[in-house]
Amino acid sequence: MKYNCLIIDDEKILANSTAEYFNLFGVNTFAVYGAEECHKFFDENDAELILLDINLGDGNGFELCKELRETMNIPILFISARTSDDDKIVALNIGGDDYIQKPYSLGVLLAKVKAVLKRFVQAVSTEYSDGYLMVNFEAKQAYVRGNCVKLTSLEFKLLAYLIENKGKVISKKELFENVWKDKFTGDGTLNVHIRRLREAIESNPNDPRYIVTIWGDGYKFTGENK
Repeated sequence: MKYNCLIIDDEKILANSTAEYFNLFGVNTFAVYGAEECHKFFDENDAELILLDINLGDGNGFELCKELRETMNIPILFISARTSDDDKIVALNIGGDDYIQKPYSLGVLLAKVKAVLKRFVQAVSTEYSDGYLMVNFEAKQAYVRGNCVKLTSLEFKLLAYLIENKGKVISKKELFENVWKDKFTGDGTLNVHIRRLREAIESNPNDPRYIVTIWGDGYKFTGENK
């Protein structure tokens, strides 16, 4: 399932009340209470934004942020009762997008979350860019190191779907139903299109970094070409 916001905070009452408030005003929100629950959440779900506390019962918010940044590029807003300027600097340097002080006003926090979500959704809906690969969804065109690459309409649709679900393992069944609109499409057809995409965008198609195979499950777009 896809949520607008995931709250990661070991203060369960605060996390739950914030989630309930957000849901009441149309921001689809889920709350977990630690790093392990966060990882389990992303095994089966997606979120467009994360509210992350620094102090977690089973870990550290800074370390969790680093781990999440390895597979996703969604906004991460730190929430913390800690007032040290050093904490704020660390939070922003490791990939946090903002630092919000506790106790916070639910109304003010909701307004901020909605504004960040609006910017993020608009950016995602028009373009993907990481310095090596750029994909313009409106123009339906992909570029590698600034050079236009030739993709068929179906190849571009497949690439766009994988990017839109960046970091998530997409099963073959899901690709057949949402890209081909045909659940009876064969594995051979999919394999050919995946190979062509890799040849078009990977620096080494035989050792793919963007579109990786998750054996027995499907494919995942990592957003990394290292």
